[in-house]
Amino acid sequence: MILRTFGWSFAITALGLVAAFFYGGLAGFALVAVLAILEISLSFDNAVVNAKVLDRMSPFWQKIFLTIGIAIAVFGMRLVFPLLIVVITAGLGPIEAFDLALNDPDKYHAAMESAYPTIAAFGGMFLMMLFLNFVFEDHAHKWLPWLERPLARIGKLEQLAVVVAGGSLALVAGLWAKDPGDVMIAGVLGMVTYILVNGLGELFSGAGEIGDDEDEDGEDGAEGEVAIPARKGPSDLALATGKAGFFLFLYLEVLDASFSFDGVIGAFAISTDPIVIALGLGIGAMYIRSLTVFLVRKGTLHEYVYLEHGAHWAIGALATCMLISIAHHVPEWITGGLGAGLIIAAFASSVIRNRSTGEGDAGSGDGEGKPLHSTKV
Repeated sequence: MILRTFGWSFAITALGLVAAFFYGGLAGFALVAVLAILEISLSFDNAVVNAKVLDRMSPFWQKIFLTIGIAIAVFGMRLVFPLLIVVITAGLGPIEAFDLALNDPDKYHAAMESAYPTIAAFGGMFLMMLFLNFVFEDHAHKWLPWLERPLARIGKLEQLAVVVAGGSLALVAGLWAKDPGDVMIAGVLGMVTYILVNGLGELFSGAGEIGDDEDEDGEDGAEGEVAIPARKGPSDLALATGKAGFFLFLYLEVLDASFSFDGVIGAFAISTDPIVIALGLGIGAMYIRSLTVFLVRKGTLHEYVYLEHGAHWAIGALATCMLISIAHHVPEWITGGLGAGLIIAAFASSVIRNRSTGEGDAGSGDGEGKPLHSTKV
């Protein structure tokens, strides 16, 4: 199963490292390897949340995410996106920006840095909304009950996530930002993007798409798939096809973009060469996709019930770091360390819980031959 799931990632890693060696010698080889590790460490929580959403998508949209989605993540966000930022902020044409990236990486880096506050505001608020909508919802399992119970109680107040996120954005823009107007606009757009994509996914999953499948294929839907009512967060949407699947796919791509912002900017602390950065982060993005598939096929989130909680708390930590970084640099090791530490702690808590309740064996299965889509509800 490991080879089947991670085979493409292993192949891309080999090709990428060979290309890095011919492009930049041993130094290029080492830099690409370090960048790949950096991307994986910063985005592991992304894989956990991706798996939760992917588990609710139809097989067709899962394949779209794992094919077209990979191309968007690897080439779009890790190569084209930084160039697009320079095109917009520096007023250059695409060819000029690419020439600048190859021949004057320091100036290219400076252009990226000048745009970072607005990038961090957009990505930070998108991730903050995701985090807040999760912690303000009442969940059957509670990893940190002393904290999650009171948060779930106050979460009954409508639109509390918008209030908290909007207040945080106003505080950061007012106290720290050099250009408060740009930061506020970018942050609000991040919130609007989350609300729009999340709302459209819920709308179509609850009003027609899955219902149509049930009418055509029987009470439980096609191939025994059981539809469930949509809940608050996009991570809990019912198995989705058609328009619902499209908006979940769109949601996952925006989520990946929000995670990649920090990685792309942070990569310049290791190398200013855009080719090296694209190779390293591209390899890391491939492993995040493969890890997402692995989590779905193994049913890991069903077996280790606190893992999703740890991922969302890691997302909250990342969102906070991105907002702080609008005015103060936050080292990548802090961002990656917080995320990895929270997920490891959640995994360990899940293992302890399973041993104490005897539920571990029941939830795991062998994972072999399991279809990518899940029918667990």
